[in-house]
Amino acid sequence: METNRKEIKFSLVYRDMWQSSGKYQPRVDQLVQIAPAIIEMGCFSRVETNGGAFEQVNLLYGENPNTAVRQFTSFFNKAGIQTHMLDRGLNGLRMNPVPADVRKLMYRVKHAQGVDITRIFCGLNDPRNIIPSIQYAKEGGMIPQAALCITYSPIHTVDYYVNLANQLIEAGAEEICLKDMAGIGRPYSNGQIINGIKRNHPNIPIQYHGHSGPGFSVASMLEAAQNGADYIDVAMEPLSWGMVHPDVITIQAMLKDAGFIVPNINMDAYMEARRLTQTFIDDFLGYFIDPNNKIMTSLLVGCGLPGGMMGSMMADLRGMHGAINLALKQKGKEEVTLNNLVVQLFNEVQSIWPMLGYPPLVTPFSQYVKNIALMNIFAAAKDEPRFSLIDKDSWNMILGKTGKLPGSLAPEILELAKANKLEFYDGNPQDAFPDDLERFKQEMKENGWDKGPDQEELFEFAMHERQYRDMKSGAAKKRFNQELEQAKEKAGAPIIVKRPVVEIPMFSFEEIEKEYPFAKPVHAPCKGQVIWQYDFNDVSTAPFEGSTIKKGTNLCYIQSPYNIEPVPVGYDGTIVGTYAKQGDEVVKGEILAFIN
Repeated sequence: METNRKEIKFSLVYRDMWQSSGKYQPRVDQLVQIAPAIIEMGCFSRVETNGGAFEQVNLLYGENPNTAVRQFTSFFNKAGIQTHMLDRGLNGLRMNPVPADVRKLMYRVKHAQGVDITRIFCGLNDPRNIIPSIQYAKEGGMIPQAALCITYSPIHTVDYYVNLANQLIEAGAEEICLKDMAGIGRPYSNGQIINGIKRNHPNIPIQYHGHSGPGFSVASMLEAAQNGADYIDVAMEPLSWGMVHPDVITIQAMLKDAGFIVPNINMDAYMEARRLTQTFIDDFLGYFIDPNNKIMTSLLVGCGLPGGMMGSMMADLRGMHGAINLALKQKGKEEVTLNNLVVQLFNEVQSIWPMLGYPPLVTPFSQYVKNIALMNIFAAAKDEPRFSLIDKDSWNMILGKTGKLPGSLAPEILELAKANKLEFYDGNPQDAFPDDLERFKQEMKENGWDKGPDQEELFEFAMHERQYRDMKSGAAKKRFNQELEQAKEKAGAPIIVKRPVVEIPMFSFEEIEKEYPFAKPVHAPCKGQVIWQYDFNDVSTAPFEGSTIKKGTNLCYIQSPYNIEPVPVGYDGTIVGTYAKQGDEVVKGEILAFIN
């Protein structure tokens, strides 16, 4: 039998394992514990240490992410194992666009912190959002690895991806990653993409990254190896499979049988790393892991939603479940189960995706498409038109403000934009976000804040302004501790989105339904903390109770992990019930108030 004597190397995506499982990442003390065991396993040439939501998550529970990155990477630097991070191109390490001067600083900071490789992706595969980061990474001393966001559509063909890779390599990309974020790239096509890139650029390293979700990833990894891939991203128990990634043991055995040269696994060290990871879950991280993320499902083959957002999606669905059933009940319609709602959402995503121009379903565009689909289901329950509830960020995607959509928008979307007097943008996305670093330098000087070694504190402040302020003030730590206590209390219990009323003379859900049959609920547009007033240390209740409110007025705001979302009111009326205090954590779709 002919064998493949090519060497295949493995990368452990330790950061992404957690992000694809739940809300939080390990603390720095836990990362320091796990690093030696990962090294002792002896089978990893690379480890993903940070990037993506890693920094935001550290800030959310009140810790400084710079400390976490420096300490975690130091172990692998000393062991000669390359480290890599996830980089959202125009969006840097957040969900919204970043000024160019902040993007440039990021690579100098991350290189100084010990990160070797940056995996640069744009959710739209728009080279204009990737190519500047390639140049900035080189200037900062990092290896730029350009990522192709893999999806499956009539537009996203093998030639499409090979041509995109050619363009990025010509612009200076030193490596290419196939980022199969939903795991829906078909194995044969993934192999042909790699084959086409290798024919044109035989010396360019190629790394394959595939989530397990719909079940293609193991076959894709074999095809990737057989067609010239150099590195394969893998996970390990207890956070492998499900919506995460295949386990290194399975992939190593499969490739060894196929004749590839693969490293051996120190199983004693594997079991120790497995044990430690489980202790982190048992400590507190498990309270924020959705059990459904441990399950693979072929339902994802059609809708193409990525594994990394399944946790937030299920939280959104649970939050909207009660609101949708309330709307159905008010219209005399049959209520739906949570499972029904999941199927409805997957079908709606599959239906509207072509209408929205086939944006690859990866952060943040997967969230935008999912949000529109969920709001369409909610609108249908209320007998309102489809696409009647589109949020600001989703409109920015539609209008081209974050990059060029791969496909054409449906006529009804174009008509809707015209009816709302919205203008399409065809300029360079970065041009809409001018340099802003000087503002942060000035404020740090006024506050007496140290910019940190290699200006890492300045970078963190500029990249995650509000979260950094909350970390510095202690508000983030306070909120996290409260959230953790609530999570512990709820452990093993279903998530309940109905809150008790806050004050007399407000009414319970049932009382409102009886006393005010025409009252309309106001829903949280996203998951996050309620802001009735901007001071998070003020835990007073809503200031509007029992008063009138005008259409277009912002009832309150929601502080999500990424930005502040206003909650406008769509009609005049009197507030007859409010259901959250200042700083309370709510989920998307949760009822915040009723207006009669």
